[in-house]
Amino acid sequence: MSLMLAIFAIFGWQPALAAAIQAVNVTPERITVQFDDYVDNASAFVLDDPYRIAIDVAGARAGSGVDGAGPIRAVRQGQYDPETARLVLDLARPAIFSNGSFAADGRSFTLDIQPVSRVRFASAADAGRARFLPPMAFRARPPRGRGELTVRLPRATPAGELELPEIQGPRGRPLVVIDAGHGGHDPGAISPYGNRHEKDATLAIALATRDALLASGRVRVALTRDDDRFLVLRERYEIARRLGGELFISIHADAAENRDASGATIYTLSEVASDRETARLASRENAADVINGVNLGGADDDVRSILIDLTQRETMNISARFASLLRREAGDTVPFRNDYHRFAGFAVLKAPDMPSILFESGYLTNSSDARRLFSRDGQRAIARGLADAIETHFARRTSSTD
Repeated sequence: MSLMLAIFAIFGWQPALAAAIQAVNVTPERITVQFDDYVDNASAFVLDDPYRIAIDVAGARAGSGVDGAGPIRAVRQGQYDPETARLVLDLARPAIFSNGSFAADGRSFTLDIQPVSRVRFASAADAGRARFLPPMAFRARPPRGRGELTVRLPRATPAGELELPEIQGPRGRPLVVIDAGHGGHDPGAISPYGNRHEKDATLAIALATRDALLASGRVRVALTRDDDRFLVLRERYEIARRLGGELFISIHADAAENRDASGATIYTLSEVASDRETARLASRENAADVINGVNLGGADDDVRSILIDLTQRETMNISARFASLLRREAGDTVPFRNDYHRFAGFAVLKAPDMPSILFESGYLTNSSDARRLFSRDGQRAIARGLADAIETHFARRTSSTD
């Protein structure tokens, strides 16, 4: 056992905010691993002496071991590293895996198990690791493919040290913070049509949306970035919170292996991710956090957790209503998917007291969407829809408080 695993075992460490392995179902022909949220990816490989199959799940938290069936004697689980859960299938006789796949909703992973000869098992053990990706819409983070360069990213800047962007617009107006996804050394998805980068489309749409809002004068605007720079995910919504943002919109563009996939999608925070974030916020060492203007420093853990939960539930409801509003206001100029509103645990959606959406403005891998995302007219059309929805959202809020 490595020193890292020994530390995990002694102190019962579990990775923060990773998806939990909820269940492992074993039959003589198949193993299915179920999760309570989306994971990054999975990989599997064969180990000899003794006979074993290992499954690594990136973005997951290990659960408990289970009994086996058929060639699988038992399944053990452990935390291989802070971001990876490992399942080890102890085999009663030589067996290999095949047909690894994620379910359509991204919440389970299945491997077929097949008994083989010792010779074939040895050959499989020499073959190395096989990798499997969930459906594009349910990947918690961009996949790490073979042949990619891994870059060590800087830690998020402490909230008190973040350089805050300029707020533009008439004083006293409500504030929307617009986040252009990716940037700097993180290009995001790359379109097969001209090898153009997601980070460039998102920045152009963010700038066009800012310009449309400032032209009307009804809303103040701040951009998390207005040039080609990199920001750690959590810095993005921390900037918005420190500015006092009343609405946060993170702009992205999607990609899929199926080039017929098209249309915009709006994501808001999922229930599971909300529960996990509430627990994280409630247990922070800095008990003086301010949520919705209320200082929680004097509250005990139970009261603090309840206050955060109530605030976040209301925030999620407002975010969902804004998703519907955006679909209505932008629907004439921006094609949307039929299932335009989805739920996810994206880091940029986790501000507890600020309505937030992640707007996938189209598919870079679809020729029609790519033309729209990288053309000036297309970007302005998307920006106009966003601006109309933002102004309507704040107008409704103002009328409801009068």
